[in-house]
Amino acid sequence: MNTFKPYAYQRECIDRLLTHNSYGLFIDMGLGKTVITLTAVNELIRYRFMVGRCLVIAPLSVAMSTWQTEISKWRHLEGLTVSTVIGSRTARIKALNAKADVYIINRENVVWLVEYLESEAGGWSFDFDMVVIDESTSFKNPKAKRFKALCKVRHKIKRLVLLTGTPAPNGLMDVWAQSYLLDGGKRLYNNFYRFREAYFIPGRAVNGVVYDYKIRTGAYEEITHRLSDISLSLKSEDYLELPDITYVDNLVELDTIARRAYAKFERGCVLRYLDDTDSASSVMASTAADLSGKLLQLAGGAIYQEDSKDYVTVHDTKLKALTELVEPLNENIIIFYNFLHEKARLCNAFSDFKGEVRVFKSGKDIADWNAGKVNILIAHPAAMGYGLNLQQGGRRIIWFGLPQSYEQYAQANKRLHRQGQQDKVFVHRLVCKGTRDEDVLSALAHKDSMQKYLLSSLTLRIKATKT
Repeated sequence: MNTFKPYAYQRECIDRLLTHNSYGLFIDMGLGKTVITLTAVNELIRYRFMVGRCLVIAPLSVAMSTWQTEISKWRHLEGLTVSTVIGSRTARIKALNAKADVYIINRENVVWLVEYLESEAGGWSFDFDMVVIDESTSFKNPKAKRFKALCKVRHKIKRLVLLTGTPAPNGLMDVWAQSYLLDGGKRLYNNFYRFREAYFIPGRAVNGVVYDYKIRTGAYEEITHRLSDISLSLKSEDYLELPDITYVDNLVELDTIARRAYAKFERGCVLRYLDDTDSASSVMASTAADLSGKLLQLAGGAIYQEDSKDYVTVHDTKLKALTELVEPLNENIIIFYNFLHEKARLCNAFSDFKGEVRVFKSGKDIADWNAGKVNILIAHPAAMGYGLNLQQGGRRIIWFGLPQSYEQYAQANKRLHRQGQQDKVFVHRLVCKGTRDEDVLSALAHKDSMQKYLLSSLTLRIKATKT
């Protein structure tokens, strides 16, 4: 076990958690937010006797191993007991009944947990006096069931901690639900629509329906000021000496046959969404995600058939570019994909690879990767983008398919570019020229306004396809 010697910024974060009943640690990936939080939890439970039971809500992959591993890593946390509330209903109930200091559950089971404790557990109501939400942007949607479930029992939670490095991945509207959980709406209104009216102005509208909003002048400064006493934001580049990270755009030129096949399928996809020649501007949020996903599939070389799990291969140009990129590297690589059929095609493409190829499934794959036993690790960013330490196993990421979420993209890249990485990190982005890939690549540079940019670029692509 290791001795924890906190940096000054970590000591400050711990003190904030000890002195505030509700607090948001919006600190960058790699700064040690897990050990910071556990140190505070340990102090509150075992030495100050201010907390009896702590509930940690986290993404599934993080809930399965990250917090448990961190507890076993540090000497000062020895004796802090943990129960993992994951698995079948029977297994979850058994874990809830186990005696422990910290209970860890995945965010998908929050609704079940509240319903079970409040109505099915024989009068045993929600009795966690401290709750930690790891990756609190999982609760950014005020209409989501998990947000509403937590609000239902919020008055029973004496201490609440929110953890994330990206509190506003799609813009500042994302902070309202998180701030509401912290203070019940005292700082940013107790109603989302009042918050939106105060700090944003309507943007694009179709048939009277507003599809995006622009932030008012000065609103960013006012919002951050209002939250400054209950949150702390830290960037890794200000506190860590990390190796350089280099982004390499590997442009893929479709050959004539592939270009024609792509153009035919793209036009077919677009036209199915258009009722008349004027409807390009009305393809908004309700259909944009579906259409954009289809165009991204085409860029990757395959597309699902309508209402089917079967897919049609359109071209192999991008796959060939990937294998040509991997062949001379002679080092361990993580390859991220977007769609399930891409996973199948990637596995097939590397079936003759002289080395260990794995699809990420469990903690064993993480351990083997960090031990240098895996040469190619194939994964979806949503499955391994949060809280996992992968910096020991390699330094190179290849995005076969870019995600339409900046949060997923940034989180996944930080699995290698984090404290403990000894080498310069390379992030390759395979981009098919003239396809939706280019739009997503440009959108990633916009960060907070990414979703708005994706929507506008999709409209332009639709109009270009029509002509």
